[in-house]
Amino acid sequence: MTNTDQGAARRAPFESARGKLGFGCMRLPANDDKTVDLKTFAEMVDAFLDGGLTYFDTARPYHSGNSEPAVAAALAARHDRSEFLLADKLSSGNFERREDIRPLIEDQLRTCGVEHFDYYLMHSQGPGNYDKYQRCGAYDEALAARDAGLVRHVGFSFHSDAAFLDRILTDHPDMEFVQLQVNYLDWESGVIQSRACCEVAAAHGKPVIVMEPVKGGMLVNLPDEAREVLAAAGGGSPASFALRFAASLPGVEMVLSGMGTPDMVAENVRTFSPLVPLSGEERAAVERVAQILRGRDAVECTACRYCVDGCPKKINIPELFSCLNAKRAYNEDSAEYYYRTTHTGNGHGLASECVGCGACERACPQHLPIRELLREVAAEFEAGAKE
Repeated sequence: MTNTDQGAARRAPFESARGKLGFGCMRLPANDDKTVDLKTFAEMVDAFLDGGLTYFDTARPYHSGNSEPAVAAALAARHDRSEFLLADKLSSGNFERREDIRPLIEDQLRTCGVEHFDYYLMHSQGPGNYDKYQRCGAYDEALAARDAGLVRHVGFSFHSDAAFLDRILTDHPDMEFVQLQVNYLDWESGVIQSRACCEVAAAHGKPVIVMEPVKGGMLVNLPDEAREVLAAAGGGSPASFALRFAASLPGVEMVLSGMGTPDMVAENVRTFSPLVPLSGEERAAVERVAQILRGRDAVECTACRYCVDGCPKKINIPELFSCLNAKRAYNEDSAEYYYRTTHTGNGHGLASECVGCGACERACPQHLPIRELLREVAAEFEAGAKE
């Protein structure tokens, strides 16, 4: 790529993307031993590409390091490079100094089986890690990798408030895009601040990639009351409403969906073939659903699992919150069974075994009070066992 070509590409980072749906490789189909089910993943890749879509997103920490090799096997080794766009990330746990960054990018390219990344992101930026990226010159190293042709476009994913987003974009005006958590439940959230963050991105002239459009499945597995609201607005699955909400927003160029089954791929491809923006009635319906969910006292965990890696007791925090939501918000009788038989034991601690170190809260992009919530989980599921 010549310097002229690079300049043109930088002016339009999503010009070559087809469609607004991106395949997030964070929640891939898994075998019983937790490895990626490559056969099923390959089928999903083919269905996604056959649907006229091209954008794939991975990161080294996903699937305990197995996402990048899975992308190489199911995507890069089976399809011409011109058929897809690939995004990867610089995660804070994978470098300690500036000199680590270029070799890491080169290793990620080898692991993914490609010669360049179309998009490269500073991963999960916020107050907890931004100083490290600044100290190590990470943004400059990523831009240097772009100039060397290793990556085509540079941006960052973000988990904090609008004021901090404005700070990063002011510090780094050469970032080409931002990846934000946006969904209709978080749109007016005082913590996630989806709307306010989108407004900051727009003020800086940055296109937006949406992550967590269905909030880790929370906007798919809706209670009956909420489902009835959407059905009355004209039908369509809960997932389609959530995806269409995100994709209809001004400035949004891509919406990531962490798809784990062929059925999810098929449904999401249908939603974007073609994409129909929400009508006024449908927009009012999702706002009503958001009110219902906020009133059900549910834990707003997206199951990103960043909290789990540093837990000394190996507590399956997202799964335990899922159990709590299932019982407290949705009255599912099976929640206690899954708590006892599936999500605790075999090396994974009970909620009551939390030592209160706070590592989980420092890693949580949602800024959840995890230690307090684990006490609620223990009170819900362990009180009877201790009597």
